[in-house]
Amino acid sequence: MRLAASLAFALAALIGTAAQAQETTVKIGILTDMSSLYADASGPGSVAAANMAVQDFNPAAHGLKVEIVSADHQNKPDVGSNLARQWFDVDHVDAIVDVPNSGVALAVSEVTREKNKVFLVSGAAISDLTGTKCSPNTIHWTYDTWMLANSTGKSVVKTGGDTWFFLTSDYAFGHALERDTTAVVKANGGQVLGAVAHPLNTQDFSSFLLQAQASKAKIIGLANAGGDTINAIKQGAEFGIAAGGQHFAGLLVFISDVQALGLKTAQGLVLTETFYWDMNDATRAWTKRWQVERPGKFPTMIQAGVYSAITHYLKAVAALKSAADGKAVVAKMKEMPTDDPLFGKGSIRADGRKIHPAYLFEVKKPEESKYPGDDYKLRATIPAEEAFRPIKDDNCPMVTN
Repeated sequence: MRLAASLAFALAALIGTAAQAQETTVKIGILTDMSSLYADASGPGSVAAANMAVQDFNPAAHGLKVEIVSADHQNKPDVGSNLARQWFDVDHVDAIVDVPNSGVALAVSEVTREKNKVFLVSGAAISDLTGTKCSPNTIHWTYDTWMLANSTGKSVVKTGGDTWFFLTSDYAFGHALERDTTAVVKANGGQVLGAVAHPLNTQDFSSFLLQAQASKAKIIGLANAGGDTINAIKQGAEFGIAAGGQHFAGLLVFISDVQALGLKTAQGLVLTETFYWDMNDATRAWTKRWQVERPGKFPTMIQAGVYSAITHYLKAVAALKSAADGKAVVAKMKEMPTDDPLFGKGSIRADGRKIHPAYLFEVKKPEESKYPGDDYKLRATIPAEEAFRPIKDDNCPMVTN
């Protein structure tokens, strides 16, 4: 009996050791804005979404062990690229996710290609990530400047907003959003009367708003995001922008911005998102779980995109049984159809563009809102095949048209 028991114990230990040996370790870095103007739209909420994605995937059932790490890139490309190198070279991170700053994202994309790792962009908007700066190691997940311009911008022009003046955040994202929206405005018969660039994280918009007022443009296009959008709209109300017959077009507005502004100030804003927490039973159920970590807040499309991207990434790693070869993982992700409770079914194109529908919303009036977070009414659904720039037009070097 003792011999049998000893043999059984030895066999169990051997099996346990073999199982451990077969377990693939995966390390995912959430590189985000923890402390500045994009922290509410991404930041800690993105980390919470990442942890939920790992929990829901149940890594052990797929022979995986997954670790999440996070850092603040401070909205500085050099800080972001240095963190990426540290993570890849020293900390053995396999994939970087989020990065809500286009300048930082472009820098991190280059480092990721050099190190043959994976970059899943949920936070940055610049459409060049699937255009001239596309990479076999990068997937652009949630939204981009082309999509924003061709939904919000086109809608505003077609409803009479045919003269524009831009307030533009003075870095890669702002200039790309102004560029893409200008093309849409002109293509639909509108005019751009001028633009002014403002520093990132501007507290005082007075001089920029005076220039916008002086232009007499019907629409003041906000080619900015986060705290900059909030400050511009708040100060615009003080300057009497609407009373003077001009209107803001928030080209990138998140539900976190609407919550910060309040419905009284934000009402009537037209905006485009690819996720809304109150869209259906699945998004509401997920939001309730997310709010355990973020009480009183509502998830943005960036945070939802982090969850969705990591979910699909882990499926690809499990299928390959390895996270070592970044290009191979991204190729597998493109090969597999996407499907999750937040974005539904979708796909990833050869240029790295994740494809799903987009939604044109209008912010409700205070009296229309029935409960906290009941902020949007749907004006139009843009089908997945129309929401993003056609692959033939994106000039991605990886794609042969």
